[in-house]
Amino acid sequence: MAVLKTHVALNVTNLAKSVAFYQAMFGVEPVKHKVDYAKFDIPSPPLNLTLNVVSSMQPGGALSHLGVQVDSTLEVQAAVNRFQEAGLALFEEKNTDCCYALQDKVWISDPDQNKWEVFVVKVTDTAPEKNVTVNAEPTAQGVKKACCG
Repeated sequence: MAVLKTHVALNVTNLAKSVAFYQAMFGVEPVKHKVDYAKFDIPSPPLNLTLNVVSSMQPGGALSHLGVQVDSTLEVQAAVNRFQEAGLALFEEKNTDCCYALQDKVWISDPDQNKWEVFVVKVTDTAPEKNVTVNAEPTAQGVKKACCG
């Protein structure tokens, strides 16, 4: 079976700033760069990322956030170092319980305020006793506030 590659197309209001941001985020140059479009072919994680210029937009729109899951805390730290070298504002979380998983992560925002996280999952389920069974309705006491947004 062929390796699958995710495609994400983002609308951007300032292509130059967005290209610089995504170069720093992923550590690669765009494979295609026009006056109103840029394409990144990212090997790890396998991602086809395109940037499309629009005149205006609501920051974030309906999107909560985007993320890249890596294999280790060392890879999160490498992302932190890359972001710092590029002068990007970032927010780190270590040993945070998010989405019922123990994670280390770093957050950054692109020029249009799309939030990105680079994260590693250290414990996959921090509350297995709260798993909902098939056909069961969650109670108000069982609903946890979202942490990733």
